[in-house]
Formats: sequence, C-alpha cells, structure tokens
Amino acid sequence: MNLKRRHTLRLGAVAPLLTHTIMLNGCASAPAAMKATSAVVDVTYSGAPGAVVDGVARYQTIQQALDAAPDNSSSPWRIALRAGRHYEKLYVRKPNIHLIGDSRNASSITYDAYAGQAKPTAYGTGNWTTAGCASLTVTAPGFSAENMTIENGYDYLTNDGKLATDRTRTNDPQAVALMLTHGSDRACFKNVTITGHQDTLFVDAGRSYFRDCAISGGVDFIFGAGQTVFEACDIVSRPRTKANVNPFGYVTAPSTQISERYGLVFLRCKLLRESASVPANSTALGRPWHPAVNRPDGRYADPDAIGSSVFIECFMDDHITSDGWFSMTGQQKSGPDRTVFYPQDSRFFEYKSVGPGVKVNAKRRQLTDAQAADYAATKVLRGWQP
Repeated sequence: MNLKRRHTLRLGAVAPLLTHTIMLNGCASAPAAMKATSAVVDVTYSGAPGAVVDGVARYQTIQQALDAAPDNSSSPWRIALRAGRHYEKLYVRKPNIHLIGDSRNASSITYDAYAGQAKPTAYGTGNWTTAGCASLTVTAPGFSAENMTIENGYDYLTNDGKLATDRTRTNDPQAVALMLTHGSDRACFKNVTITGHQDTLFVDAGRSYFRDCAISGGVDFIFGAGQTVFEACDIVSRPRTKANVNPFGYVTAPSTQISERYGLVFLRCKLLRESASVPANSTALGRPWHPAVNRPDGRYADPDAIGSSVFIECFMDDHITSDGWFSMTGQQKSGPDRTVFYPQDSRFFEYKSVGPGVKVNAKRRQLTDAQAADYAATKVLRGWQP
C-alpha cells in the first residue's frame, strides 16, 4: 500500500487534525496556467535585463529580477525560473515574492558559503557565520517557492573526514541552504528540495509551511525558533565521513522561545536515510539548541529557548535511535565549562508514528489523542491558511 495513502487511512483518532490540514494542500490552489508571471529568469538569456519578451520581462539572474520587483507589492510578484543551475547568494527583502521553477529537478538555486569561511570583500569583513552563509535568505513576509531545489553546495563531507590536526579543517562547517529570519512570516514551500549537510534549513522567525518537500542533511539540519509545519515531506538523513561519531546525526535542533506554544511540527512526514551509509540506530530526532545571547549580566546560552519538535503520524526508518532524542551543550554563564541541556527539559513529543525507527519508552514521550489534535496546522500557524 502507498505509504501516504496508508497514513491517511490511520487518521481516525485525530479527526480534528485532518479537518484542519485538508485545507492546506499547497501554497496556492490556482493552476500554474492561471497565475500571472511578473518576470522570467533564464540562465541562457543574453538580452538586456528587463527587456520584454513575449509580454514578460526577462532576466539572466534571479538577483536582477529581485532588484526589479516592487518594494512593497501587496499581491504576489511571481518570478518564473527556467531550467538551470542558478549559482547566486540571494536575499529576499521585498514582500510577496514568489519563485516558481520548471520542476524540482530542473530549476535550482545553489551557493557554497559556510560559517567559517571568510567573506568576499564585496560582502564586508569577517567570516560568514551560520546566520550569514545561507544560499537564500528571506527577511520579508509572504514569500513562496515551488517546484525547485535550494542547495548549499559546500563540500562538507571532505571537511568532515579530516583529522582534527589538519590545518585545513574548519570547526565551523555549518552551511545553510535556506534561512527564514527576522521579517519573514507566512513563508510557503511546495514541492521544493532543500539540501545540505549541517544546518540545512534555518527556520528562525515567523510562520512557515512546507508541503510535499524533501529536506536533507546530517547534523541539526532543521533548526531555529520559528513556528513551522512540515506536511507530507521527506526528511532525509545523509551520510557522514567523520569516524567514530555517535550519534551519527540529528534531524532537528529547535530553539523555540518559551513564550511560543509551537515550534517544529511534522505531520505525516517520512524520515528516511539517503543510503545504507547511514547506519541503523544512529540518528536522533533532535536535540535542544540554546543559542548564545547577550544579556546585561553576560553572554550565555539562552535560558528561554525551550525548543519544541513534535512528530505526528510519521514514518521512521531504522536509522532513528531507540532513545529518540539527545542532549546538547551551550555556552555557560560563567566558568570554562559548557552547560548541558537535556531533551526531557525540552518540548519533544511523538504521536502514533510507524516504522522500524519507532520505539515507545520513557525517553520518547507520546501525546494523547487530544494533545495531538492541538497540533493542527491552522493552530500552529495561528489561522493562516497557505
């Protein structure tokens, strides 16, 4: 039986949840032919930027099309990405930008910056850092992406396999593909592949919704403080080259503020491994990230970042560890040692998932039927319907 179909048939215990999520089948319900295209980006285009061809402005780069978009459009500004590999580091600072590719495999955005890398002079001084290295950064509301790939192409695996004594090795290999940060809200992704290795998807602000997407990585590859729903997505753990590492990887690292009821919510997703090189019982569902913050009494791990990751009716392959969750350290307020944060002190829960990676024990806390229904997509997204 088709896995997605099987999950649909098992929803009787969570009827309220189904009622809310049926309305969220995509970022936009109108057929593609009915959507007015505002601009076309084609890597093979060689004419003047913005010249009108067949009634639509044409550009060779996405950045050119973003620069030409209105500063404060109240309706979607749709940019069609023709098939091609768009090697650009992009910032979306204008509201209601919609990027629409030809297909998930044909249209891609890629860049290869990583946290420990020195910035090119055009971008200032210092290193990129995790917050600056993303291939695509969104800081405006109403963003949407469909039918494309967003990638960070940094060669993580080569660095991962280097010895600690190798001077060419970086201790800051985080390489973000997509970052939703301050100013982002109501961001929607449909049929999008988001791929990297460590820190692939940084959902750090606002509400966001992912449907029928594939998100892949190895270490903390879905993380941040935003309120995010993943529905019917493939969450794919990738191999590593570092020897004798345990756990092998971590799916999530939420930093949800305690003032926020919801964090990362996975509804009927599939937790898969990219290949047999990801061992059985090797990957944790998540660990609690307490990023360092500046306070009047010093800089230390944020005590208010009580992360939330919840998996509801997902399929889990056997790479998921028996304990499910793992601890994480953070910068201590005083002294040379780091503080250890434990998963039981975070908001980590599961509900009626299936597959060889599922275990029910004291370390993997389960929601009741009533509690699971409280994680309906419209509740997590505070009434916003993508």
